[in-house]
Amino acid sequence: MKTSINSFSLFPLLLLFCTTGSLFAQTTEVIILEEEEEEEESKSFELTGYVDAYYQANLINSKSEGEEPLAFPTSFTDFTNTFGIGNVNLLAEKSLGKVGFVGQVGFGPRATQANGGTGNFSSTVQQLYVTYSPSDAITFTLGNFGTFVGYEVIDASANINYSTSYLFSNGPFYHTGAKVDFAIAEGFGAMVGVFDDTDSKIDVIKGKHIGGQLSAAAGGLSAYLNVLAGKDDDNGTRDNNDDDTNEFQVDLTATYEVSESLMFGLNASSYTTRFDGDKAGGFFGTAVYSTIGIADGFALGLRGEYFTATAAAGDNTDQPSVIALTASGNFTVGDLRIIPEVRFDTGNNGLVFGSSPEDDAVAAFILAAVYSF
Repeated sequence: MKTSINSFSLFPLLLLFCTTGSLFAQTTEVIILEEEEEEEESKSFELTGYVDAYYQANLINSKSEGEEPLAFPTSFTDFTNTFGIGNVNLLAEKSLGKVGFVGQVGFGPRATQANGGTGNFSSTVQQLYVTYSPSDAITFTLGNFGTFVGYEVIDASANINYSTSYLFSNGPFYHTGAKVDFAIAEGFGAMVGVFDDTDSKIDVIKGKHIGGQLSAAAGGLSAYLNVLAGKDDDNGTRDNNDDDTNEFQVDLTATYEVSESLMFGLNASSYTTRFDGDKAGGFFGTAVYSTIGIADGFALGLRGEYFTATAAAGDNTDQPSVIALTASGNFTVGDLRIIPEVRFDTGNNGLVFGSSPEDDAVAAFILAAVYSF
């Protein structure tokens, strides 16, 4: 009886030990899984991109004997009365804790033109940079990255209009250098940077560009004040002399989201150059945007732009200018966006779109497709 009683007394202890061991193992497993999930969250990698193509029907011909169809002198839509392609674009992003990188490449005419080249099927690096964020309030960036100036961007997937504005087409497109972004307070930010010559992957000109940005957001309003200044290449010679052109640009972009179906945008920019201390001309432009959600899967994008050249010192003549009006439908079917677009530009003070002085207006219908993935 004694032996039997001791056996039954030990059984609960053994059961408790086994149960406790099982619970400990399960707890350890949960902790390990949570650590793995946190590690997976900190190691993020994304590969996204888009492809785009279009057909452009130019509605006005030149008054010259050739009667060639007139084209817009802006970026990426220079094929007239024919089918054209943009590019296939791939964007790779990865972050691991406080560090990360972005690499973006494009293949096609859009990618080539965005990097100052010619031809239809060249491939090019659009962005390539690394980042380091020691805290949530500061981020260091080194490499080649898209410009902070302007409203529109190179990627067709991010613009409401398929054709681009004169402000966008006159750049800059990108910068190579280093910058620091600051989160000053809730809704307020700043950026300062030093870069090579504008739109240059490698710059051998003596001196650099400096740039800065102040940003503010409150409610549905976001605004960015941008400044860029430095020495520009003198006629492509890159001879490091002291007579290279100095350029200065101040740029304002803003958006105001009235509601989920209505948003307004603004871009105003002034660019001036000086050669040997004298004003050598530049440009000024203003573009206003509106995005209107008409129905589920359909939005209308409107853009109106005024763009003019500015005179050099001592030149009192009226400078060429243009007014451009664009209306773009946006039909979304899954990841595909279909963009029927109508655009009309009219030139003033000698701005023409062809070889004849009477070629002072250009109009076209564009049907574009952008597939994002």
